[in-house]
Amino acid sequence: MVALDEQTIRALPKVLLHDHLDGGLRPATVADLAAETGYADLPETDPAALAQWFRSAADSGSLDRYLETFQHTVGVTQTPEALARVARECAEDLAADGVVYAEVRFAPELHTQRGLTLPQVVDAVLEGFRQGEAATGIRVGTLLTAMRTAAKSREIAELTVLYRDRGVVGFDIAGREAGYPPTRHLDAFEYLRRENAHFTIHAGEAFGLPSIWEAIQWCGADRLGHGVRIVDDIERRSDGTYHLGPLAAYVRDRRIPLELCPTSNVMTGAATSIAEHPIGMLADLRFRVTINTDNRLMSGTTMTQEMLAVTEAFGWGVAQMRWLTVNAMKSAFLPFDQRLSLINDVIKPAYAAAGA
Repeated sequence: MVALDEQTIRALPKVLLHDHLDGGLRPATVADLAAETGYADLPETDPAALAQWFRSAADSGSLDRYLETFQHTVGVTQTPEALARVARECAEDLAADGVVYAEVRFAPELHTQRGLTLPQVVDAVLEGFRQGEAATGIRVGTLLTAMRTAAKSREIAELTVLYRDRGVVGFDIAGREAGYPPTRHLDAFEYLRRENAHFTIHAGEAFGLPSIWEAIQWCGADRLGHGVRIVDDIERRSDGTYHLGPLAAYVRDRRIPLELCPTSNVMTGAATSIAEHPIGMLADLRFRVTINTDNRLMSGTTMTQEMLAVTEAFGWGVAQMRWLTVNAMKSAFLPFDQRLSLINDVIKPAYAAAGA
């Protein structure tokens, strides 16, 4: 097995499916935009102190508390210029970390507080990603997120279809899980399916199997955002073997991708530590596991750090990193031929050169 260190991992091509634009701002950019836009509610103005505040506030063991930190990143991104800047910097930061393809999600409805229309928000973000792609060579697909606590999901779904040939590759819902099941937004999902559009659903992060079951069987999700609580339907027997319940077996049999985010899951209380994160067991059982950052600012993480953490926790090597990366590329909302090209022309040759 080829040993992996941080430098080696950073150089490897990576694929990221679950990353929130408003959760990945540079601390210095948050401070700059607050000054430029007149946002006066930041808890800190020094970038280093601000970075530490985000990390500490998010690391509470509670998803609800974790989500509260976003009021500041959303608060400073209410202009086209701010949105384009953070999208461009997102692409630059991911490319510098070795990411070759990323799907970055954001909720357009959260960026209309100063009068922007939903299309204006989407246009600004797509322009920023185009600039970042041109500068770095990364490929970025955008997911439009609806908030499950609001009532704009059908409108955001229609926006997803409208922009699907302009950089938007899919739809998502996010926000507080408990009390806000995905079936509240069934109209949006039925519309997306009629329009042959891709979508993922945040499910099985802070809430358990009923959320996952609804996301798949009622709503028809292509992927599960997190999905970590699927382990509640897996029993470890005394002899060390596992028994999969009907939902876990269905998820594995259908190869439904799990967008797992280890560091974030620990911070929100979905897992007690990286070493005890279910990603190890789910990988052993050959679920369609992918590894993701979720919110790079709040969790103080990168794809390199996420991959390094699981290699250290589970003794994984370059072969497992290749498997995770190919899993993610297979599961992306890109056309099949483009996914295959990235796998065969970019990912596999690089991992072969690294010893996989």
